[in-house]
Amino acid sequence: MADAVAENIAALRDGDWAIREEAAVCLGTLRDGRAVGPLVVLLQDTDRAVRQAAIGALTAIGEPAVLALIGCVTHPDSGVQEAAVGILAVIGDQRAVPALVRCLGSGNWIVRSQAAKALGRSGNPQTAVALVPLLQDKVKAVRVEVAQALATLGPAALPALLDALKHDEWLVRLHAVESLGRMKAGEAVEPLLYVMFNDADAAVREDAVRALGEIGDARATEFLLKVLDEPGIRPLAVEALGAIGDRRAVPTLMAIAGGTARPETTRAITGCGDVWTEDVLSMSAAVRALGLIGDDSALPVLVSSLGHTVTRAEAAAALVRFGAKATPHLLPVLKHTQDDNVRYHVKEALGQIGWRPGRL
Repeated sequence: MADAVAENIAALRDGDWAIREEAAVCLGTLRDGRAVGPLVVLLQDTDRAVRQAAIGALTAIGEPAVLALIGCVTHPDSGVQEAAVGILAVIGDQRAVPALVRCLGSGNWIVRSQAAKALGRSGNPQTAVALVPLLQDKVKAVRVEVAQALATLGPAALPALLDALKHDEWLVRLHAVESLGRMKAGEAVEPLLYVMFNDADAAVREDAVRALGEIGDARATEFLLKVLDEPGIRPLAVEALGAIGDRRAVPTLMAIAGGTARPETTRAITGCGDVWTEDVLSMSAAVRALGLIGDDSALPVLVSSLGHTVTRAEAAAALVRFGAKATPHLLPVLKHTQDDNVRYHVKEALGQIGWRPGRL
């Protein structure tokens, strides 16, 4: 009886790249550990399609390929290193953790990035301390991957991330804040509030506001309400209040959406030929936030926001979230307004709610 694995392994040495590629694909389907060594050799193949097929096959084979791949992370060929670490990132085998930690010190940023991804997926709590220093990596893609890896590790990374909030380098603090937000760590609320009020870097303070919104803990509500007048923070704090969903914020959000709670100072924002202010952005953010919170008392303010160009679309979308409750508020607008743009958005909102002409 023919041995398909042996036949395809032999075909990996064929002079025709298409045959080598097909053989590698077949070996990935067969998932036989005997093919690991020959497939590893193909990671240096002159043809890109063959190399990709070998990567796919080794990934499919999985656990039996781990030891051979660990040996490849220090290969002289950077392409082999990148491929090996990338495959290990998908397989997620604990045996690779020590080698992957060493890869964090590689001069190849792709290797560092893939190693961080792999360590995040490993779930190994001991890797968090090794990952934190790379939050200040010179390559942004690495910093982003490390932040995601720490968030993926979850509670295991919490002590290291909380400690990183006190780091001298602002980039480390920034990405630590981002990781804590993605992790939705309730334990981080108080430390993030401290960062929001006290960090020396504006970008870190702003990211702390975003993170508090992602975590969604109502303990942050009263403090977010206190920073609404700070330039740079206001639109972010409004969005965070909407994400948290605490009804205590509704009166303030209604005032912002209605344009009656303007800060003493605001910051100009230029883009696409238009000049906006943060207060205008805050109005739109407040309308979205009111839609997310869903308090019925906000319905008149949201209907009024249909009359403003900058908030019209957001107001219509927010009203849809109220469902049939919004219909009695929208029908008078449809009946009396002469503004075609407003009529269009009202009709769209009513249609999404389920109302049809002729229906009471």
